[in-house]
Amino acid sequence: MEKLDYNSKSSHYLKEKAYIRAQKRLKEVKGFYWHAFWYAVVNIFIFIMILIKSDGNIFHFGTFSTPVFWGIGLGFHGLSVFGKNLFFSKSWEERKMKEFMRKEEEIKDKHRFE
Repeated sequence: MEKLDYNSKSSHYLKEKAYIRAQKRLKEVKGFYWHAFWYAVVNIFIFIMILIKSDGNIFHFGTFSTPVFWGIGLGFHGLSVFGKNLFFSKSWEERKMKEFMRKEEEIKDKHRFE
């Protein structure tokens, strides 16, 4: 009878799941970068066309409406891809935890010597 190595199979399964998650994450990030690329290209094109056609008067709603509203959408796309980690990453959380723990120790030390 052959002995099954469950650790090896579960390790392989976990690596495969991690690979699939990484692949999905890469696809999301790549999609955001393509979105940002096309945002820049299209808005530069629109701005140049307005500049050519408008006799130098570019300060009206139509000039800025596409970049503003598309930019809002791009911002939400970025938040959906990078999420809360954009501002509150794991390293930030760890630094804050250490800071809070250090402050607690300082308070304990202060009260211990009084």
